Amino acid sequence: MNYAILAHNANFIPPVEKPNPSFLQEVGEQGIRDLLARLYDGLYISPISHIFPQNEEEMKKAGQISADFFIQICGGPKYFNQNRGMPQMRGRHAPFAITAEARLHWLVLFEEALKPIEDEVSEESLQSFWNYINVFSIMMINTHS
Repeated sequence: MNYAILAHNANFIPPVEKPNPSFLQEVGEQGIRDLLARLYDGLYISPISHIFPQNEEEMKKAGQISADFFIQICGGPKYFNQNRGMPQMRGRHAPFAITAEARLHWLVLFEEALKPIEDEVSEESLQSFWNYINVFSIMMINTHS
């Protein structure tokens, strides 16, 4: 598995390709929910925790909302749309100062959250998911310092 992180170039956002639906098929909805719970547990105590809810219950809720998004983006039911409306993720993240450094913290924590499922998922599916979040994270950067 190649967890290389794409370099950020403020003048270029690479094209994003949705993850292979096989990722969801192999992990399952609960697997994605567990993945995002691990990620948000890490984010809660991370150097970028100030971007996220400061209350532990609210943080868990945010993780499950994020899981709804990732289930949907991987070809599953449109839970995010049903519960929150169209994703419009850049707009939803606009109120938060997301720097290139914050992106790196997020990706490192995402890699850690993915490690426990490496043996359960084909490398092709996992790489497809990683490639998606790698570019997705570039799209969320909205503050240049």
